[in-house]
Amino acid sequence: MTKKDLRIIYLGTPEFAVASLQALVEGGYNVVAVVTMPDKPAGRGHQMQFSDVKKYALSVGLPVLQPEKLKDETFIEELRSYHADLQIVVAFRMLPEVVWAMPRLGTFNLHASLLPQYRGAAPINWAVMNGDKETGATTFMLKHEIDTGNMILQERIPIGEDENVGSVHDRLMAMGTSLVTRTVDLIIDCENKGVEVPTTPQPEIAELRPAPKIFKEDCEIKFNEKTAAEVHNFVRGLSPYPAAWANLTIHGQDFENVKIYAVEVTSARHDVMTRNAILIPCREGAVSILELQIPGKKRMDAKSFLNGLH
Repeated sequence: MTKKDLRIIYLGTPEFAVASLQALVEGGYNVVAVVTMPDKPAGRGHQMQFSDVKKYALSVGLPVLQPEKLKDETFIEELRSYHADLQIVVAFRMLPEVVWAMPRLGTFNLHASLLPQYRGAAPINWAVMNGDKETGATTFMLKHEIDTGNMILQERIPIGEDENVGSVHDRLMAMGTSLVTRTVDLIIDCENKGVEVPTTPQPEIAELRPAPKIFKEDCEIKFNEKTAAEVHNFVRGLSPYPAAWANLTIHGQDFENVKIYAVEVTSARHDVMTRNAILIPCREGAVSILELQIPGKKRMDAKSFLNGLH
């Protein structure tokens, strides 16, 4: 069997999933169809928007399936009609067994964490928010419980002290393309040799950190409940998206739902408001806001904001 013989169905939705799909297509792998989320209205005009994966799939002529319900019989029959040998999941939703067990070689997932840590929808954000010094990505075979299957390959990368989730996301996305293609190559090699794909059970760890989906209310900065270092990690773990926010009083003016994209821990006295800095006291220490965005305004640095305010 060669990579052109192996029939692959690819399941994914956001930008993070596009890079691996592109690597498979451009690498000559036989992707026969793509499954992604249904189109949804977005923006002021509520026009229907395609997912990033759908946009790319259409650009290279791949069939696209967009089921509302993954157990829908019409979708299941259409999926079967492609006679896939293997399914690959990158940043999609939880699959029912009737879907992930369908291919004869199974279904593997690329997850953007060092499993078993950060099982869930937002592993990159939570790793940065928690101040971790490293993260990574893992390919593993799907089974019933979410993100718990046996691991195939895993790689690590460091997280910079001031690095935000946007840059970590982009580095993991690039690294993930290699993990996905190497995992497919390994599966093909094992198939040709007539042996099982070597996998490793996820280790038992006493303190597992979850990575649940993040909602707007989760992004509020509660300065009086966090240390300055914790606020720094919280902000960069949500920057640039979905962005931390807070209600602030600056030079006697109240501002609500201010998005905050960057802060630094400061030793400056937080009760002294200077012309070029926005200093906020925390449970311990203080932070200086470096970048922010007032509703209806563009994102800007603190000095530009204060100059406009004055």
